[in-house]
Amino acid sequence: MIYITGDTHGQFERIENFCRRYGTGKDDVMIILGDAGINFSGGLRDQIKKEYLESLPVTIFAIHGNHERRPWTIDSYQEKRWHGGVVYYEKEYPSLLFAKDGEIFDLDGKKAIVIGGAYSIDKMVRLIYGYGWWPDEQPSEEIKQYVESQLDRLNWKVGVVLSHTTPLKYEPIEVFLAGIDQSKVDKSTEEWLDRIEDRLKYEKWYCGHYHTEKKIDRLEILFENVSIFCEEQSEI
Repeated sequence: MIYITGDTHGQFERIENFCRRYGTGKDDVMIILGDAGINFSGGLRDQIKKEYLESLPVTIFAIHGNHERRPWTIDSYQEKRWHGGVVYYEKEYPSLLFAKDGEIFDLDGKKAIVIGGAYSIDKMVRLIYGYGWWPDEQPSEEIKQYVESQLDRLNWKVGVVLSHTTPLKYEPIEVFLAGIDQSKVDKSTEEWLDRIEDRLKYEKWYCGHYHTEKKIDRLEILFENVSIFCEEQSEI
């Protein structure tokens, strides 16, 4: 089975509880739609999280968010092919997989493209207090070109999109934080996703980032809910 959930930010109790309740195994997959928080603190803190997750009876498939380092910038990560696409992994934690942006994966017979990254509205707070922040949190021009070339190859038809943030038209403005001047928020990634969504023929679009649960047309924003991948009315 393939399951899907929103941001975890290094807190994985709901995944452990889910695995216990439903008797999952390593052949089952849990998609985290960015901000997994696995490569955030560095050193021992991250090691403890990885050892814990590796002990769970499930394979983690994480999309890149804006509260974590990109795995390819960390020397211990290697690449391999998994379900038709490229993932990053460490040999000590073979069931913790991180999707490469723009890769297309075969998930339950559906072609799924991954588009991670977003802008951090808490950037200055993280810099002031010495928390992790990385300037490559949003997709670069190179990544954007790769994503679009992949879609060209598929004639702009996919089954599923897995992104961290949403196309601009689907932003859940009702959950925006009070006191944040939206005119100063970099929405270039959302604007780019808007242009992609306008052209793309797809069945389902999943994203996280906004810490809310919402369905709009074929797009679904997930946070703490766990759903069965591409199964309607599947919250469990």
